[in-house]
Amino acid sequence: MAPQTLEILTIGSIILIVLLGTWIFILERRLKKLLAGKNAQTLEDVIRALGEDIHALEKFQKDTTSYLQAADKRIARSIQGVETIRFNAFKGAGEGGNQSFAIALLSENGDGTVVSSLYARDRVSVFAKPIKNFASEYEMTPEERDAVARAKRS
Repeated sequence: MAPQTLEILTIGSIILIVLLGTWIFILERRLKKLLAGKNAQTLEDVIRALGEDIHALEKFQKDTTSYLQAADKRIARSIQGVETIRFNAFKGAGEGGNQSFAIALLSENGDGTVVSSLYARDRVSVFAKPIKNFASEYEMTPEERDAVARAKRS
């Protein structure tokens, strides 16, 4: 080999050694900062604790999701539409005034009941009809149908 080539290789090797030494020094300094006051065992403990926390959060998320699904089901079955219609059941005879009423109590799905009362001076009659999907298998009065329709909109 030519002496110039040997010089270039030597200088290149020295530069490479200096660069690698500098890189190792920087990495050592960063590692010391990372581990300052700690050892590998405490880092493992921290990582293990973080893993346990993640598992606890995942369990909490799963429990919360199932609770919210159950709550949604309960809410859908609860009374959400309420409407009261007052009317005079005996318009022609003039008895009762607007003391008669129909009350619709419905869930989000339109299930529930309609309660109606017919008021006269000498008696009061109360009726209840089951409602499924905003309809009843029993014939409803116009006031009961109106109460159901208004409860559906509310």
